[in-house]
Amino acid sequence: MARKTTKNEIGNDLQIRKTTPRDGGIGGTFVDGTINGHRFQVLVFADHAESEEYELGTSRISKLWLQRQADKTEVANFDRGWDLEPTTPDARAIVDFLAAGIAEHTFGR
Repeated sequence: MARKTTKNEIGNDLQIRKTTPRDGGIGGTFVDGTINGHRFQVLVFADHAESEEYELGTSRISKLWLQRQADKTEVANFDRGWDLEPTTPDARAIVDFLAAGIAEHTFGR
């Protein structure tokens, strides 16, 4: 049986695998990585979105995809709005963790 991840453990194993600036001068950077048994990809910007509904809270994230690695199940997807809200407590905790700091980590501010 899988052990539940506690909030204090979220992010302890964060691995950024790749950062890719978006083509076309549109801005934003794709960040691919793993965290707590999940794969993720986010599109994050240095500045806030012009329209609040295009951003996950105040995170500067406009796209976020999260997949549980054990069974390849998509557990969250945000693309300028929720297509799939987090389906597990771990998925919610990971989304919250990424929303709280991936922009700062990527852009240093």
